Amino acid sequence: MKHIAVIGAGVTGVTTAYALARRGFSVTILERHRYPAMETSYANGGQLSASHAEVWNHPATLRKGLRWMTQPDAPLLLHPAPTWHKVSWLAKFVAAIPRYRDNTVALARMAVAARRHLFAWAEEEGIDFDLRREGILHLYRDKAGFDHAQQVSRLLAEAGLVRQAVTPSEMRAIEPALSGDYYGGCYTDSDSSGDIHRFTTGLAAACVRRGVQLLCERDVLALAPHDDGVTLTLRHGGETAVQRFDAAIICAGTASRALGRMAGDRIDVYPVKGYSITVHLEDAASRAAAPTVSLVDDAPKLVASRFGADRFRVAGTAEFAGFDRDIRHDRIRPLLDWVHREFPEVRTAGVQPWAGLRPMMPDLLPKVGRGRAPRVFYNTGHGHLGWTLAAATAEQVARQVEETMQPGASRSPLAA
Repeated sequence: MKHIAVIGAGVTGVTTAYALARRGFSVTILERHRYPAMETSYANGGQLSASHAEVWNHPATLRKGLRWMTQPDAPLLLHPAPTWHKVSWLAKFVAAIPRYRDNTVALARMAVAARRHLFAWAEEEGIDFDLRREGILHLYRDKAGFDHAQQVSRLLAEAGLVRQAVTPSEMRAIEPALSGDYYGGCYTDSDSSGDIHRFTTGLAAACVRRGVQLLCERDVLALAPHDDGVTLTLRHGGETAVQRFDAAIICAGTASRALGRMAGDRIDVYPVKGYSITVHLEDAASRAAAPTVSLVDDAPKLVASRFGADRFRVAGTAEFAGFDRDIRHDRIRPLLDWVHREFPEVRTAGVQPWAGLRPMMPDLLPKVGRGRAPRVFYNTGHGHLGWTLAAATAEQVARQVEETMQPGASRSPLAA
């Protein structure tokens, strides 16, 4: 039995380990934190949103980003302090603008394909993660935003996704808690929402039941690739150990760039910080006033999801500030203000703020597959669609590992 190391126990690492275990591999997950799903998979917006697959590589994003640089509470905040990684990443981001259309369709196709696996796995393993299959409603406050959305909807349709335009009255019929002034909306009834942390920890437990070894509090100090395997140097507590595997899959989010460098690959992941607040609905009036359908508000670039009866999460913003994980009040304030403005009857006395780093590639397409070394693989760089895409990319990389491990498979290195 081939022994595979999966580095990272976020949603991409855990889904990858699960896909491998189903194929009969011996799998070890290596996680630097004490528990799975403690970084980007802890408190995201909670959406499984193929309808949100539009890539950011659009001229309008550049215009808005430059305009917002002087606004601390702007949806997208680009810190002017230059670093070589930031400058080179942004240059590649701009270079990908001509592929905006093709990349949006490609992301949407991956997102649609992921649903079948994710729902089937959760049902088979009995994972309760506050799933709501009530669709996602996009809100637009002016004609320009609505018209652009119709262009995006046509791209999504090429990927097999139906996103229908709806009037303000139809929007309120879909979500009666809405009270704002809207030009129109888009509704995707096939999208859904849920708690990513509960899903990931539930699937991690299912992996362990299937024989996967979950080793937390392990730092990968070194990665040495060979033609027939990978050697990892691991630190646990004050001790260091060396372990050999038949292959390694790097699913380490923003840490994938440093790990990839050890394997001779350039994985151009940049940490794009996002924020969320989880509002605890502690009284009956708040529970009645909070929406149940998952929302995307286009103007402030915020998403909102309801978890069960007593939790409501609002998430968004994009901040280019390197590996800064500080929770800034001036970035949390717009999320609170949005709740006060859109759902004034919801009390925000019990709010839990959070910040996480999205691992984002310049063209917003994840890095999935083999690197230069024949036994090093990647499943990383999913950006704002990590949970939405995870099951599809896990299946994709698991198939590639399976093909590589077959007798007679080519061992010639591939370009990263």
